[in-house]
Amino acid sequence: MADNPLQKYTDDEGRITRWPTRKSKGDQALVLAYLATKFDADATYTERDVNAVLKHWHTFEDWALLRRELFERGYLNREKDGSVYWLTPQTRVY
Repeated sequence: MADNPLQKYTDDEGRITRWPTRKSKGDQALVLAYLATKFDADATYTERDVNAVLKHWHTFEDWALLRRELFERGYLNREKDGSVYWLTPQTRVY
């Protein structure tokens, strides 16, 4: 059985415990894709809602980094003023 590639970044509850290094860009994308699955494809979120989801699914206390990366890498989109967020159509939800 193949190892779960996320295993080195998650705890027993499935929370992300650390952000992959710059050298691990593929792992960063893997972590972001995993976090994107924690959002409902049919919902919209305030910034506070996004932060709450991210706070629940990671332990290293940098939800702003995760929110920014989800947006900048195209997993989440948002209104220009940041008032509303949603999963982008190309985000795969497993």
